[in-house]
Amino acid sequence: MRLDKFLKVSRILKRRTVANEACHGGKVSVNGRTAKPGAQIKPGDKVAIAFAGGQLVFVVNQVKESVKKDEAAQMYTILQDE
Repeated sequence: MRLDKFLKVSRILKRRTVANEACHGGKVSVNGRTAKPGAQIKPGDKVAIAFAGGQLVFVVNQVKESVKKDEAAQMYTILQDE
């Protein structure tokens, strides 16, 4: 699954356009490398997103095309939230 779509489906970011902008701005990295919106995500990948107030680091647990709102948090495990 594409990185920008994963961020939207998992509800980490609200819109896919916001995910695209974050990736193009160099604020998202996958496994320690700056990632583009089209980067392929798979279970076990470590993703870091830099925000103005800190950083969110999580590991991808599962990849699904669509999930219900209450199931979205099961798609990842947060390692660091500052």
